[in-house]
Amino acid sequence: MEILISESMLRSRINELIDEIGQDYGGSEIVVIGILTGSFVFLADLVRGFHRHNLSPKIDFMTVSSYGKGKRSSGRVRIIQDVSVNITGCEILIVDDILDTGRTLHTVVDHLKKRGPKSVRTCVLLDKKRKREVEFKADYIGFEIPDCYVVGYGLDYNGRFRELPFIGRIA
Repeated sequence: MEILISESMLRSRINELIDEIGQDYGGSEIVVIGILTGSFVFLADLVRGFHRHNLSPKIDFMTVSSYGKGKRSSGRVRIIQDVSVNITGCEILIVDDILDTGRTLHTVVDHLKKRGPKSVRTCVLLDKKRKREVEFKADYIGFEIPDCYVVGYGLDYNGRFRELPFIGRIA
């Protein structure tokens, strides 16, 4: 496995993202919605720094799937578990691990906008622009990466490697 993004690079960029988000939301009441399962490590580190900007978000999760077993998207997005909090009139920040085809976040944003939030923004740790099949641009991006399969820091391959403290490229 080749290390693509080191632990120290992750920490540094996440601190920058915390500051970017903090400046934009400026003490607003927000609801952070993590897309499970891949985003849980990133989301935890991200929200831990929000106190620096007087942000105390509500946190909820959605389980969304477009992958079966293996390395390829099925092309079909399924919402397996929806949010449990009322988001009407709320500032929403969706946090996901990786933006590749664009289908998942496009589907989730459209789904949540139907519930009448004040705003919906997205934050992704990784962006694979070359994989885009649906027009979508995240509001906050950690790293742009090449078209390769990555694991670590919450991302998995068949349920393994989420525990790695870095992002690694696998063949």
